[in-house]
Amino acid sequence: MGLLSDPNRRRALISLLTRLNAPICVVCYMAGVVWFMGLAFEPFTLRTYMSENAMGSTMVEERFPSGERALATGREFAAHKKKVGGMPVDWLVKTMQARGLEVFTQTFSRTLPFPDENKERYMVKGTNVYGILRAPRAPRTEALVLSAPCTQGDHNNQAVGLLLGLAQYFRNQIYWAKDIIFLINEHDLIGMQAWLEVNMGRGGSIQAALSLELSSDVITSMDLVLEGLNGQLPNLDLANLFYAFCQKIGVLCTIQGKLQRNDWDSVSGYSHSVQTMMLMVMKQASGRPWGDHGLFLRYHIEAATIKGINSFRQYKTDTNTIGRLLEGMYRKLNNLLERLHQSYFFYLMPSLSHFVSIGYYMPAFGLLAVILLLRALDLWVQLASPPPGTEDGVVDTEQMWSPDVLSVLTPLVISHLTGVALYYLPIHFQKMALEHFPVSDTEAVVLTAIAVYTAGLALPHNTHRFVSGEGTEHGWRVLKLVAVLYLAVLLGCTALINFSLGFILALTLVPVAAFVTPHVPKVPSAFVLVILSPACTLLFSVFFFQELQEVPISFQDGWVLYLSVISQGILDHSLYGSLVYPLIALLVYPCWLLFWNILFWE
Repeated sequence: MGLLSDPNRRRALISLLTRLNAPICVVCYMAGVVWFMGLAFEPFTLRTYMSENAMGSTMVEERFPSGERALATGREFAAHKKKVGGMPVDWLVKTMQARGLEVFTQTFSRTLPFPDENKERYMVKGTNVYGILRAPRAPRTEALVLSAPCTQGDHNNQAVGLLLGLAQYFRNQIYWAKDIIFLINEHDLIGMQAWLEVNMGRGGSIQAALSLELSSDVITSMDLVLEGLNGQLPNLDLANLFYAFCQKIGVLCTIQGKLQRNDWDSVSGYSHSVQTMMLMVMKQASGRPWGDHGLFLRYHIEAATIKGINSFRQYKTDTNTIGRLLEGMYRKLNNLLERLHQSYFFYLMPSLSHFVSIGYYMPAFGLLAVILLLRALDLWVQLASPPPGTEDGVVDTEQMWSPDVLSVLTPLVISHLTGVALYYLPIHFQKMALEHFPVSDTEAVVLTAIAVYTAGLALPHNTHRFVSGEGTEHGWRVLKLVAVLYLAVLLGCTALINFSLGFILALTLVPVAAFVTPHVPKVPSAFVLVILSPACTLLFSVFFFQELQEVPISFQDGWVLYLSVISQGILDHSLYGSLVYPLIALLVYPCWLLFWNILFWE
């Protein structure tokens, strides 16, 4: 405190920070990247452990003897689905009633803002079917959910058969203290969203949920999917419970489709951990739900998706074993006295046995964010310093803060109006684009968004000339100070909600904010700014994600996928309330435009 309270020492510290500002910023940026990459190194991570006492022991023997019968039920379900050309509602109702469940149906419809060409749908109509197994030993105030989406084709029929088999087996047990809801939802996330919006009063308060997806009759491993809407994650104990039973039963388990390796001290082992962790970062940053479970999280219901995949040929897991895994997990969840809350909600997982807590990964973001504060301090000192030739070194404070206010406010206003246009116009100008160009509905929305984004580059950067005739040194410094502090607050708030998105944006925007001035070479600097813009960051992320999944694509395929990602982001916002698109359009892009404006200030 003495250092800051002593005026002489305070001035010396500020002088040191401003004199070494650029080198310190470079060191902080490199340290932040190195810190983040080091998070995947196993000695720097924490081993997973069960925090919830009610789920600590796995000594009970898990049973499920009806695997083959469940597969037969799945084949029967597939036949009825093919016969009716969709969800076989009547057959499901009769089958669930035969298993002693209270059965309900829910019809829903939803019109999308524009057609979803990925799944070829626009006006969506469907029916959800769910049966409730009432708890025989409790007042029916709490519930657990097991769901399986009914999708087109042959996908996930096995999961529906296993769900119905588990319903029959659970019905014969007497130890349930919570209602168990068996849900089969149509049209994946749209059906799940419709069910969650109206599920009131049928069962008890939902404590936890699992969504089941099986790709074929032959399952080699079980993959755990955690990423939900807007980057939300379930309580870590839910992942720990899955991993504990997989270890006990002998099921091969993966996360991000990656097997766990024990050679963490080798280059290949570390690279594998980085790849797994980066896949989680990219998925979380997208803000979209990566399974039906992702919509439960917005209602504070801990949920995850368990996928049975067929990729590791030397292994095989039969349906009996998968049933035992789920039966064991639900028996443990049945023991909960309160909602899962004792373990972490903010974490990254380089493997199922290790995790990185918020206290370990936030310093990486903090090292990037401190660069913005250092640059703001440097700008503040420059603005407070007396200009050359000032008599007695005395500065007129009123004069110091009185550049043409409009020359600073105008770029702020126009940049944000451009962001508003980027947010609203793609959908509202869809029909106009269809009338003038030979494109599909989805292409019209995406191309309109790209057109507005590109047009924004030409709008703000000359506005101060129309106001004051020329751009002053004082004016751009004030604007940059405002922009830097604005970006610091924006990235800080984003990282608290969705660390992965905040960190990726910081990696690209912090260098722009730190070093852009009107005095740097225009053409190369403009090229760098465009490369580090939000749109190009998304484009690079598409290719990087495909590389992480070990499915590299050509530039042409990558561009098509890039356009699809944009349209999906707009749809996710409209259908499920994803915040990524409005965040980019209304805040991040306008903030980036301020730095573009500073580059072309003169």
